[in-house]
Amino acid sequence: MAVKLQPLADRVIVRPIEKEEVTKGGIVLPDTAKEKPQEGKVLAVGPGRLSEDGKRIAMDVKVGDIVVYARYGGTEIKVEGEELMILRESDILAKKGK
Repeated sequence: MAVKLQPLADRVIVRPIEKEEVTKGGIVLPDTAKEKPQEGKVLAVGPGRLSEDGKRIAMDVKVGDIVVYARYGGTEIKVEGEELMILRESDILAKKGK
């Protein structure tokens, strides 16, 4: 799916990666019992924020990166039936190596 949103400044659009959670006894947990995902794939990246002297500060993440973000950071949105997150770059804690 092509994202039709272009994030502004230092914001990033992320598709959360849902992991099926299974207890040690083999019981699959329903969505209501799961914790919020903290991992996702970057779908779109803003141009970066402006410094006080007006220069653009480049983003550290790019489209396709798998990132770990703050549990309650960002804003959840629904686009064409798909759950997405809009995060500030500062809400991203790490990116996974390839």
